[in-house]
Amino acid sequence: MKTAMDIPDKEGRKRLVIVGGGFGGLKLARKLRSDKYQVVLLDKNNHHIFQPLLYQVATAGIEPSAISFPFRKIFKKRKYFHIRICEAQQVIPENNLLETSIGTLAYDYLVIATGCDTNYFGNSDMAKQTMALKNTSEALFNRNQILESFEQAQNTGNEEERRRLMTFAIVGGGATGIELAGALAEMKKFVLPQDYPDLNIDEMRILLIDGSPRLLSAFSEASSAEVADYLKKRGVEIRLNLRVISYENHRLALSDETAIETRNVFWVAGVKANSLQGLPAEAYGPGNRLKVDSYNRLYQYPNIFAIGDTALMISPDYPKGHPQVVQPAIQQAQNLIQNLQRAEQGLPLQPFAYHNKGSMATIGRNHAVVELKKLRFGGFPAWAVWLFIHLMSIVGVKNRLFIFFDWMWSYFTYDPSLRIIIKPLKRE
Repeated sequence: MKTAMDIPDKEGRKRLVIVGGGFGGLKLARKLRSDKYQVVLLDKNNHHIFQPLLYQVATAGIEPSAISFPFRKIFKKRKYFHIRICEAQQVIPENNLLETSIGTLAYDYLVIATGCDTNYFGNSDMAKQTMALKNTSEALFNRNQILESFEQAQNTGNEEERRRLMTFAIVGGGATGIELAGALAEMKKFVLPQDYPDLNIDEMRILLIDGSPRLLSAFSEASSAEVADYLKKRGVEIRLNLRVISYENHRLALSDETAIETRNVFWVAGVKANSLQGLPAEAYGPGNRLKVDSYNRLYQYPNIFAIGDTALMISPDYPKGHPQVVQPAIQQAQNLIQNLQRAEQGLPLQPFAYHNKGSMATIGRNHAVVELKKLRFGGFPAWAVWLFIHLMSIVGVKNRLFIFFDWMWSYFTYDPSLRIIIKPLKRE
């Protein structure tokens, strides 16, 4: 057993430990205003990341600092609130203990909001050789990789190598995949011809590969067709009903026995929950999600909750659990806040009911698709709605202004000025 984590005495309050500062964990931590709890927030990073815009960081559209928000700044005036940057390793539920990389921590209530990570479906080699897009480090790595590919293409005299460097394969036709494909297509049309006048940018290929029969399978067929048509008009090659078999020696082998020669493969094909270890095997469901009741409690442990991507709540409307997107995480956090307050007052808990506010995805300048309950639209109106919703979801007025300025500058000048290669320092 590790030594105890250095946390001040809780002074008679119940200790509520939140593991993960994503959308659900941040919502819970910000809105739970009760002196009856000592709140401890644990996260591997010292900041919250607005993940829906990571693809814009990866394609040099916005700075990473514009979508990253330090926890200590957000919570600097909170009493009975403590932040520790560490990795939660496993829970010991029979003792109400959590083991972390910096020690053990006792809890009265534990909220697991650890989100999800890229799912490679058991292919560890793919994890080492392809580019993911789940955090700031990965987004910056991708930005460097994209820009360095063109620098190397500029310098090589080998035509085959140049084609490999200028070929970008995106595996996964969900929202992230189509947004990334659209952003790369815009770079090809508006930015790269100016930056690399000595290169034939027409040689750049963007391929979008998915195992489903259509893109954006979570959206309607009409939206899928609109997105596919838009991307094709901008030169994106779409390959459907295909699986990736392997990626070796810069050769991406597909299930139809064809292969793509490329040095740039983005893997955004699926997600897997980052559930904590230490719970019984029956606590975990498909995709490593934790099975919870209608109050987001683990069935075996009434003082352990899971919210967001890592929670698997089965209901008649959602027999496979709620979608692993932002809104369920935020709504579950809000419901948990109300239930914690009701528990303080001795009132019965309220079951969670998901209110689907719709879905949206952008595919480039002036174009997006938006689906509400009884309304579906695309084009510029959808793009304007997408801009507004994402801008208002950003934490902090200053960050909203920075992103708005970056977007407007790029919109009118066709020239985002963030194409900087930042190489990590290597010490011998």
